[in-house]
Amino acid sequence: MYFYAARQPILDINKKLFGYELLFRDSIDNVFPDIDGDEATSKMIEASKFNMGISEFTNNKLAFINFTLETLIQGYPEMLTNEEVVVEILETVKPGKKLLGLCKDLHSKNYIIALDDYEHQNVWIHFYPYIKIIKVDIQKTALSEVHKVIEATKDYPHIELLAEKVETYEEYEQAKQLGFTYFQGFFFARPEMVKTKNLSPSQIAMADLLYETSKPELDLAGITQVFERDVSLSYKLLRYANSAAFKRRSEVSTIKQALILLGSSELKRFLALMFAVTVNPEKPNELIKSALARAKFCELIAREMSYKIDVSIAFLTGLLSMIDAILDEKIEVILDKLPLTSEIKDPLLTRKGLMAAIIKLAELIEHAEWDKTNIVMENLIIDKTQTLKHYNEALAWADEQSHLSE
Repeated sequence: MYFYAARQPILDINKKLFGYELLFRDSIDNVFPDIDGDEATSKMIEASKFNMGISEFTNNKLAFINFTLETLIQGYPEMLTNEEVVVEILETVKPGKKLLGLCKDLHSKNYIIALDDYEHQNVWIHFYPYIKIIKVDIQKTALSEVHKVIEATKDYPHIELLAEKVETYEEYEQAKQLGFTYFQGFFFARPEMVKTKNLSPSQIAMADLLYETSKPELDLAGITQVFERDVSLSYKLLRYANSAAFKRRSEVSTIKQALILLGSSELKRFLALMFAVTVNPEKPNELIKSALARAKFCELIAREMSYKIDVSIAFLTGLLSMIDAILDEKIEVILDKLPLTSEIKDPLLTRKGLMAAIIKLAELIEHAEWDKTNIVMENLIIDKTQTLKHYNEALAWADEQSHLSE
């Protein structure tokens, strides 16, 4: 069984990953709002305990999980450890003596408690000693209301504010200035600003290598020379080739050995990974990880399709679908600089065709837009359960690769 969930990153003030909010549904068919909060939480706990651990899904980061009053009364939070879950109390739960008692009990057991979509009422002050995080939807909360929350919590320094639905870099900066500690939303996956950015010589070399490896016949000698001129790239290639992902009898110690072992498809994947992680070191690692997960997901879906799709092309196209956010530049300008085939460029520029539909599917799952996800899967004629399996596999692979590339 697999989680029917999307994970949305929660970043700290330095854009480092703090945890994930898990957006759960019972199945790909039980789309929001057809399943209530009690059932959604119950299924999440069931899946994590008896099938796949939540810590695996979140790469051992904190999981923010929504709880209703009923699931709190049933003691569901305690089926998970206080080291893997943040107990997020839904905004629909009304403050009262029963809830206060539950919060006191969870706090005494060292669980982190968060209030979701917080709207200030004085009655919540009674809960403040037991609350660690208050989440504020900055899209629907007026600035004057935000100031009320800040004023109300100033005497409780242990309480940290989390800005939800941060859509732009400007909103991130404003929330940071207001004193928010954590940030959730799509701001890290969108260009922070439009500006001209030239690729460095090593980045251009990697782009050229991507192009060379897309040819039917590899120029092994030429590719080897490019690697040998870049010590850092050579080191990472050898580290990648010697990783547990590849079965080998002895250690790979030369560039030529590594290239032969990897082959064209895996080499192309490695170069795409290196291009992504080095192209803008100021970007949060979670953005790069999201791009890698999307690339792997596109590759896995391409393997499932009855139509003939080059899986290497699917991987690279999926990766480059987020390159505008990584480089802070319009995708049309970026693709004009890269020596890539129209097979890769066209889906990204026109948003039309089979490859574009696969990328759209990835985006919808990332945002937990399950109703629209269903429509796209039906159009692509792909199995729903297998699709979610591939999404989970892609997330796990991206988590692993982000460590290999460090």
